[in-house]
Amino acid sequence: MNTPNTRRRACALMLMQTLPLALLLPLGALAQTAAYPTKSVRLVVPAAPGGGADFLARIVSTKLQEQTGQSFVVDNRAGASGTIAADLTAKAPADGYTVLLGQSTSMAIAPHMYAKLPYDTLRDLTAVTLVAEVPNMLVVHPSVPANTVRELIALAKARPELLNFGSAGNGAPSHLAGEMFKTAAGVKLTHVPYKGAGPAVNDLVAGQIQVMFAPMVAVLPQVKAGRLKALAVTSAKRSMAVKDLPTLAESGLPGFEISSWFGLFVPAATPAAVVERLHAETVKALKSPDVIERFGREGAEPVGNTSAEFTAYVGAEFTKFGKVVKDNNIKAD
Repeated sequence: MNTPNTRRRACALMLMQTLPLALLLPLGALAQTAAYPTKSVRLVVPAAPGGGADFLARIVSTKLQEQTGQSFVVDNRAGASGTIAADLTAKAPADGYTVLLGQSTSMAIAPHMYAKLPYDTLRDLTAVTLVAEVPNMLVVHPSVPANTVRELIALAKARPELLNFGSAGNGAPSHLAGEMFKTAAGVKLTHVPYKGAGPAVNDLVAGQIQVMFAPMVAVLPQVKAGRLKALAVTSAKRSMAVKDLPTLAESGLPGFEISSWFGLFVPAATPAAVVERLHAETVKALKSPDVIERFGREGAEPVGNTSAEFTAYVGAEFTKFGKVVKDNNIKAD
């Protein structure tokens, strides 16, 4: 029967179907989302303390704490090419209080190295924003008798048993860079993987290993202090932090290019309003003069793109690094 009450209920149903979801949420949920964050946020870092990821995480977390009035606590979860940290975040409550500082290793490389991962990079995590791109730097221990890339190649060909190169772990950009260098230069180097860039750099400074293609943020202070020698950067163009240092492409290996990148991710079901607030606060932090200065001093280039742009970027990197892993037959430990 088409009664007035029936017509009113039908109109109400149609209205609910056309209203934005945010307007249908309970007022308490809306207030909670709008006020985010209202408590401490865990920033999961897939590396040991002292590496490039840890360095960037502590700068960004400090700035976010200043801006929001809530603690952003760095939680270092190294191991398994960063997949431990990524899996932890993917399975965390989707409320914005567990955030991953994902990097190229765990998000774009590891999925091609493991037969099966407990998370899907492109499905289970939402990309918030690209925090920074960081060129890798080819560095050697001061005892290595080579001051240029060409001299290092000549040394490696003359004494292939002499040189070990360290990395932040199997499949890390520092590992892929070393494998690409071996192929491009036609040399043999022994790979020594570590659980993060920090421990690898410590052993490089101590002379336990001789060569590393390290994230610039992890080794530039050691280079400036004279504890390591820098021979080149792995990016397509020279870094503003070390303008006089040539690229590998300029040093006799044309087309050589690989860099590390770091960005924020949250569990896939995180409310859009929370993602937007985290994005806005992060971009604001990356635009602050003190963060720009600290990043630049260590060779990192702050980005702060949109969530959509970062999502597309991750997809492109996923495809690119997949080819490098396959071509070099790189396997997980």
